[in-house]
Amino acid sequence: MLSNEINYIVSGLERSGTSVMMQMLHNGGMPVGFDNERSADEHNPRGYFELAGGKIINRLMDRVFDFEPYRGKIIKITAYGLQFLPAGNYSVIYMMRNIEEILNSMQKMGADIDRENDRILFDKLNRFSFDLMEKRDDIKYNTIHYGDVINSPRNELERVATFFGATFDIESAVTAVDPKLYRNRSENGNQSQR
Repeated sequence: MLSNEINYIVSGLERSGTSVMMQMLHNGGMPVGFDNERSADEHNPRGYFELAGGKIINRLMDRVFDFEPYRGKIIKITAYGLQFLPAGNYSVIYMMRNIEEILNSMQKMGADIDRENDRILFDKLNRFSFDLMEKRDDIKYNTIHYGDVINSPRNELERVATFFGATFDIESAVTAVDPKLYRNRSENGNQSQR
């Protein structure tokens, strides 16, 4: 079981594998907080596993998101939202993915992106997020690479279980991983700047 004194978060850039991590934890029987405001689609056919249809960051910015019901549960807050976390006690799984793969995925979703500019912005956001987590005494974090999740899901889930200090059904969790859904693979694999 997870501690009721901690807010557990899965974070990372958009399209970095946050949804698949949430899916795995949910399949493994972990207490995961999400709603159905955003339906599964062709880009995330197994669902997004998020709160408020992804608008949780707006609620964090406005200081109106209530963490209390989610103590001892895992929720998804993408990287940009980490800066708005109020003082608390957080354990964060931070997903990393090759930025070229993230850009490819966003383009396939129809996002209007400027690859050169957005590559720089995403790299800065990753660096900002790590600096923030390092500086805050109330956040501990562990980095998981999306490519490792696809290639060695059991190993990565064991790392998550150790980090969270919890046991869950890893065999059931692994069923969330479908290598066929790794559709934006880059030749550089896991290479992500930090």
